[in-house]
Amino acid sequence: MSFQIIKGDITTWAADAIVNAANTSLLGGGGVDGAIHRAAGPELLKECRTLHGCETGRAKITAGYNLPARHVIHTPGPIWRGGHQNEPALLASCYRSCLRLAEENRCRTVAFPSISTGVYRFPLERAAAIAVEEILAFLERSKVVCEVTMVCFDDKTKTAYDAALTRKESSRSR
Repeated sequence: MSFQIIKGDITTWAADAIVNAANTSLLGGGGVDGAIHRAAGPELLKECRTLHGCETGRAKITAGYNLPARHVIHTPGPIWRGGHQNEPALLASCYRSCLRLAEENRCRTVAFPSISTGVYRFPLERAAAIAVEEILAFLERSKVVCEVTMVCFDDKTKTAYDAALTRKESSRSR
C-alpha cells in the first residue's frame, strides 16, 4: 500500500481512476470539475448526463475519455456552512464512497484532489485531516487499491496535506 502527496495537475495524472470534486449535477463547473471536463472532452459530459446527478457524500464512476486516467470517479463534497450541518461526516463519506467504487471497478491506482476546499470553503486543515484518515484506513484493508495519490493544486494545499499525514503518522507511532 502506498500513499503520496504531490503538487500537480490531476488532469495529467495517469491512474486507473482520478476523482472529480464535482457538483451534484455532475455536469461540470468551476475549479477541478471544469478542468476535468475540459480535459476529458465532450464525451464525459454526455455520459454524466445519463447518471442523473449524485448526492453529496456519494460517488459515481465514468470512463476517462481523453484523460490519461481510465476512469473518473465523481463525488460532490459538502459546502461548508460552519460545520453544523454534518459537513465533516459528508466529506469522509466522499472519500469512502470513491475508494469503494475504485475497489469495485478493480482500480489499483487512484488520484484525489482536495475535495470541498475551493469554492465550497471547507477549512483546508480539517479537510486534509479527514482525507488522510479515510485514505489510510481504506488502504489498510483494501485488496485491490494499492496506491493513492493526493494531487494538490498549490503549495498551500500540499503543505496542509503533508502536515495532516505527519500528524497521523506521529499519532500511530505512539
